[in-house]
Amino acid sequence: MTNRNDSRIFVLGMGALVAGAALWFAVPVVAQGTGLAMLGTLTKGEWSIKQRGAGPDRKICVKSGAELIQLMHRESGCSQFVVEDGAARVTVQYTCPGNGYGRTSIRRETGALVQLESQGIHGGIPFQLTAEARRTGRC
Repeated sequence: MTNRNDSRIFVLGMGALVAGAALWFAVPVVAQGTGLAMLGTLTKGEWSIKQRGAGPDRKICVKSGAELIQLMHRESGCSQFVVEDGAARVTVQYTCPGNGYGRTSIRRETGALVQLESQGIHGGIPFQLTAEARRTGRC
């Protein structure tokens, strides 16, 4: 025969186990933070993007470094998935509903110089971009 106190202890023990498991799984998410810390180490200001083999230089204003991720998809509302988040390299895959998707890798050489590789679909047309981006002044 089971004692009522034994049942209460079992239920309380299971509740503590579930709460502990929830905390265990929540900790890595909190520790990860927003990621892409390398982009925050880039010097803020005007950057020139020089594509290899095509097109004129482009200038953009870099405030957070995230501006370099979606060079072909400048609109907001795109979802992003971080593939790689290293001290010298980040890779982000993104999807822009109704306008395509892309995957961009940014390799930091210095705080004012990065190498970019991006490819995907924009407006139904495939694109591939290989470029060097360099800080050139203030915005």
